Amino acid sequence: MLASTSRNSLKRVSRKAALWSSQSECTRVLPVTFSRCQSTKQVAAKSAPRSSSSTIRNKPWSFVPDQTFQGTARSSAIARYQFRSTGIANSKKSVEALRMCREMKKEGVKPDIIIYNNLLACLAEDCQVLEAWAVVEDMNSMGIAPDRNTFHHLMHASRRLQSAAMWDILEKMDAENISPNEQTFQLMIQRFTTPERKNLEFALQCVYEMGTRGLVLELTIAQDVIGLAAELGFPRLALDLAENFEATSVRRLSPETWMKCLASSAEILYAEGAQRCWEKVVGDLNVTPDEGLCLDVLHTAARHGLSDLATDVIRVLRILGADWQEHHFAPLVEALCKAGKLKDAFGTLDLMRSSNIFPTAVTARPIYDFLKQDIDKVDGAWALLDTLRSEGKTIDRTAINAIIRAAISLSDLQRAVGAYKAFPDYKCVPDIDTFNSLLSGCIVASHRELGNRLLLELKELGIKPDATTYERIIVLCLTQATYEDAFFYLEEMKAQKFVPPRSVYDAIIRTCIAAGDSRYTLALDELKQCGYTVSNSLQTFIDSGGRESKPRS
Repeated sequence: MLASTSRNSLKRVSRKAALWSSQSECTRVLPVTFSRCQSTKQVAAKSAPRSSSSTIRNKPWSFVPDQTFQGTARSSAIARYQFRSTGIANSKKSVEALRMCREMKKEGVKPDIIIYNNLLACLAEDCQVLEAWAVVEDMNSMGIAPDRNTFHHLMHASRRLQSAAMWDILEKMDAENISPNEQTFQLMIQRFTTPERKNLEFALQCVYEMGTRGLVLELTIAQDVIGLAAELGFPRLALDLAENFEATSVRRLSPETWMKCLASSAEILYAEGAQRCWEKVVGDLNVTPDEGLCLDVLHTAARHGLSDLATDVIRVLRILGADWQEHHFAPLVEALCKAGKLKDAFGTLDLMRSSNIFPTAVTARPIYDFLKQDIDKVDGAWALLDTLRSEGKTIDRTAINAIIRAAISLSDLQRAVGAYKAFPDYKCVPDIDTFNSLLSGCIVASHRELGNRLLLELKELGIKPDATTYERIIVLCLTQATYEDAFFYLEEMKAQKFVPPRSVYDAIIRTCIAAGDSRYTLALDELKQCGYTVSNSLQTFIDSGGRESKPRS
C-alpha cells in the first residue's frame, strides 16, 4: 500500500513540475498560497476569477490502485520457502515439510539455516530422532553450521530417549562454542520433571546453574519445579522456591502452583507452610480451596494448635457451600484446646448443637486431654462454663462429660460425681456416655454400690444401656468377692442382642480361675463360640492355674 502510493505520488509530482514550468501565472499563484501578510479577503479576491484549469485544487486527489505494482518485485524462491516452512513449523506438520523439501530439490533451491531449523522443529515434535540427525548431517554437507536453535530441536526430539542422548547434544554444543541459554535449560528441566522421571535433584541443579550464569528462570519452568517439589512431599522446599521466584521476578505464579504448595503442606501437616500458603491462596489470590483440601488444612491446624487458621477454614467451608459436619468441627475444637482457648472450645460445642450437629465424646476428646493434665484445670473449667452461661450460651452436655472423664482419669471419683450432679444446674441431661464414664470410675474404686445407684438412675431417665454399659457393669461385679451378678448381666447382655467382647470373657475366666470356680470352662467355650481366639497370656494363666507369670530377671 505504501509503495503504490509513493509511486503514484512521484508520477503526479513530475507532471505538476512540468506544468508549473510551462505556465506564466505560476509566479502569481505562490504568493497567494504562502504569503502570510495578505489578508483573507485579498486571497479570496485573487482566487475568485480562477478557472477550473488552475493548479490549486480544493478537493482531495483521487488515486487509482495499481494492482500490478507488487508483482514487479516478486520475492526470491528462498524467501518464499522460508515463509512457507515457518508456517509448516508452526502447524507441526512434518509430512508437509518433507513435501516442501522435495519441491525445493526439484526447483534446485538450496535451503538455508532457517529452513533447516523449521524442518527440525517438525521432526522434533514427532520425536523422529534419526531423521533429525539426518537433517543435521545434510546441513553439514551443505556447509551450514548449526546454531543454538538446531541443538534445541535435537534435544526436544530426543526427549523420550535416555539421558545419554541429551548429554551428547550438549557436548556437541560445547564443541561448536555455543553456550546454553534459558531455552536450553528449559528443555533440560522439562525432560526431568515429567511424570515418568521426576528427577527433582537434577532440576534444582539446573536452576542453580542458571542463577550462576545470570540467566532468568522462565515462569513455566519455575512452576514445573515447584509443582514437582510439592508433589514429591517437599512443601518447605516448594514454598521457598515459590517465594524466592516472586521476590526476584515481576511475574507471579499461577494459583494452581500455590494450591499445590498448600496441598503438600497440609498433607504432611507442615504448619508454617499450610499457614503461609493459606494466606496466599485465600487472602491474596482470593481462591477458594475444595472441601477435601480444607479438611487437610483443618487437620494441620488441629495438630499444631492453629486456632485462627482452623476458624478461617470453617468460614471458607460455609462460603464454599459445604454442609457443616461433625468432622469439620472436631479439628477446630482440638486446635482451640491446644491453643489454650478452652472457653472457645466449649462455645464451639454449643455452636455445633445450634447448627443441628451433635457433638460426640470423640469431638470433646481434646477437651478431656486438656483437662486431665491437672486437677486445677478441671476446677477452672467450671468458671468458664459459668461465664458462658452468664453470656446466654447453652452448655452442651459433652462439655460436662469431658470434665467427668478428666476427673476419673485423675482418680478423683468424688469430683466426677459432683460434676454429674451439676447437670441440672446447666439445664443439661446426662446421656449414656455420662454413665459409662462414671461406671469406669466405679471399677477403679471397686464401688459396686455407686454402680448400682447409677444403673437405677439410668433406667429412671429412660436411657437404654449399650454394649459398653454392660461390659463395665460386668467388670464392676467381678471386682467384688461375690460376683454372681456378672453372669446375670452377661445373659442380659446377650438377650439384648449384644455380642460380649473378648475382654468380658477374659475377665470372667481369670476371676473364676483365681477363685477356683469351674465355670471358667463355660466362659472359655463361649469365647470360642463367639469366634475369639485364646490369647497367649490367657492360656498361660489357665495352664498355671491362676498364677501370673513373672518375667525373668
